[in-house]
Amino acid sequence: MTKARSAGLLVAVAGGVALAAQSRVNGELGGRLGDGVAAALVSFGSGFVVLAVAAAVLPAGRRGVQTVWAALRRQKLHWWHLVGGVSGGYYVITQGVAVAAIGLAAFTVATVAGQVGSSLLVDRAGLGPGGPRPVTTARVAAAALAVVAVVVAVADRFGSPSALGLAALPAVAGVAVAWQQAMNGRVQAAAGAHAATLVNFSVGTATLVVVYTVVAPLRGLPSHWPAEWWVYSGGLLGIVFVLATVAVVRLIGVLMLGLGLIAGQILAALAFDVFAPAAADRLAPNTVVGALLTLLAVAVAAR
Repeated sequence: MTKARSAGLLVAVAGGVALAAQSRVNGELGGRLGDGVAAALVSFGSGFVVLAVAAAVLPAGRRGVQTVWAALRRQKLHWWHLVGGVSGGYYVITQGVAVAAIGLAAFTVATVAGQVGSSLLVDRAGLGPGGPRPVTTARVAAAALAVVAVVVAVADRFGSPSALGLAALPAVAGVAVAWQQAMNGRVQAAAGAHAATLVNFSVGTATLVVVYTVVAPLRGLPSHWPAEWWVYSGGLLGIVFVLATVAVVRLIGVLMLGLGLIAGQILAALAFDVFAPAAADRLAPNTVVGALLTLLAVAVAAR
């Protein structure tokens, strides 16, 4: 593996750490509010505000937005390249809805299963900016090993079996995330990482506004908002995640990006268990074994 690809993989791992932290934060906020859609809107909306202000203040941000419109006019980009944020919005909704019900462990397993399998197909179809990538025996083996690794890592932390029906939500979200990464990578290749991240958050926020406009009259508004600042940090963590993915997807491909994200999620889970455990979390030997298997999967794919 070249130095550039190695650096890209490390960035992907950092994105996975941010994604795991975002799932924990948004799941906590959704559980406290009793409204996963509201938590998702807070997360995506706050990230959009930060990025929009940066785009307005920084010359590079303004140039990026202008470049996106120019690429659309020249048909270097098409409208479907800009709607990756719809998948991101759905994923953040599942964080707020499902994590509190089935736990971060089951949520991660379902997401990874959907993401890894679909990443192979996304790479093979050439939907990402790096063009088609073959489905080799090593890549299939790495994807399968990654799924096994995550199952092993969280085997002792599944919630109630009756609640696992909700795992279908993050499984579909995992499929959507692979497509989202490919589309965001297309925008990044045309206009830069900041522009791609801003487009992602703009579309995702607009999607969530529409969804919340429909569900709010039916469910009502949250009656209590938590005072702790950290439960509102999901937007900033999402920016880190999206920036990491759009910066390296062209270099390492959707599958390698997904495996790096998985490694980061597992390593973050270990860190949470050691330094900031939740009430039901504990460090177990199977978690360590799962982390090692995940890193092995990344090594297999890298070769």
